[in-house]
Amino acid sequence: TGQKNMLAAWWEFLVAKRENARPAQPLPLVNTDLASLPLGQDAMVWLGHSSWYLQLAGQRILIDPVFSRYAAPFSFINKAFAGDYPWHAEGMPEIDLLIISHDHYDHLDYATIKALMPKVKRVVTPLGVGSHLRYWGMESAIISEADWNQAVPVSDELTVHVLPARHFSGRGLKRNQTLWASFMFVTPQQKIYYSGDSGYGPHFKAIGEQFGAVDLAIMENGQYDQDWKYIHMMPEETAQAADDVRARAVLPGHAGRFVLAKHTWDDPYIRLAEASTGRPWRLLTPMLGEPVWVADKTQSFNAWWR
Repeated sequence: TGQKNMLAAWWEFLVAKRENARPAQPLPLVNTDLASLPLGQDAMVWLGHSSWYLQLAGQRILIDPVFSRYAAPFSFINKAFAGDYPWHAEGMPEIDLLIISHDHYDHLDYATIKALMPKVKRVVTPLGVGSHLRYWGMESAIISEADWNQAVPVSDELTVHVLPARHFSGRGLKRNQTLWASFMFVTPQQKIYYSGDSGYGPHFKAIGEQFGAVDLAIMENGQYDQDWKYIHMMPEETAQAADDVRARAVLPGHAGRFVLAKHTWDDPYIRLAEASTGRPWRLLTPMLGEPVWVADKTQSFNAWWR
């Protein structure tokens, strides 16, 4: 994790006083009723941090949903930004596919998973992550665990490729007992990439060489620090990684809901916007809940963080 060991880095993070770590006002949002979105249109909706709702090839997909007001083992730690948060398991449509990228608390939330269980038809995770889900009561029959570079057919028109990432795992003192991953969603019309959590590395270029141009890449952009640069990218590295995977458009995530690093809350957006200048891809910055229509190559968004 850089020059400091992880324990020292996290202790400094917990005790340090940080200015502008949280927005002074609630972030703007669009209270989209996900169940009402036309299923025949491919769409993506950012639900804060790394939680995403996707519609691809007629499938409703949830990625790393965390609907709780905290991302930690205890509710008094790491509380979410102030403001309304209208999405919850009870209001979700039936979910054809649940994706969990790794088992950290800001990506795998017990309360959210328990509440979603009656609505989830199938799950794809990296190796080992399914053990948490089974322990919490999810049926083994709907869980597919995969290693890096394995493909999981979901339907006749959707295949999910589980791919490398540069990160780590663990929900307590034990680490790296389960795998972490990025994902490629391939349909006859689209290729959509989700980076998961990752430091910058050669795997991005390898993914770009394997799959060719990616229509849209959901890229980690937030919760970075020089002391853990090998597990989280700086915004400038996020821009380079988007180049490497040959993205045509980029949706930034992993920010906008929790404080998990020392940077200001808006630093990821400011720096990535600057780093995106002159790149071969469009930077898409929807508000919370604002649908992104994948087929619409002219859709534009405001710099809402300013």
